[in-house]
Amino acid sequence: MSYGDDTVVRKILQDSGDTWAVVGLSNNTARAAYGVARVLQRAGKRVVPVHPKAETVLGEQGYATLAEVPFDVDVVDVFVNSSLAGAVADEAVAKGAKAVWFQLDVIDRAAYARTTAAGLDMVMDRCPAIELPRL
Repeated sequence: MSYGDDTVVRKILQDSGDTWAVVGLSNNTARAAYGVARVLQRAGKRVVPVHPKAETVLGEQGYATLAEVPFDVDVVDVFVNSSLAGAVADEAVAKGAKAVWFQLDVIDRAAYARTTAAGLDMVMDRCPAIELPRL
């Protein structure tokens, strides 16, 4: 089941802002996060890698945690296991993000309820690289 209808998807992709923290993004080009981050960059988004290694990815400085990013983040795109995703959503709320995006197969209904109750837009179990061309 998908959480976040097409109206919310469109709002996040077009109106929520262009700075996207991609949690789980590393230099492993075989991982989905890398390919999606490239698509986001091509669409004009600034991609901020958030990964324990804090690597520079696709020309952007990485950070070990969302809290360490020293500037505002508009959207937090989550590529971690569902068991870890809820904590990332809570960090996104604390960071002041406008929206949270849980990737395909990343599902945490309680996190969705908390995040939307805090006033953020949220999509779960969808992929922006798939949704962008649909718009």
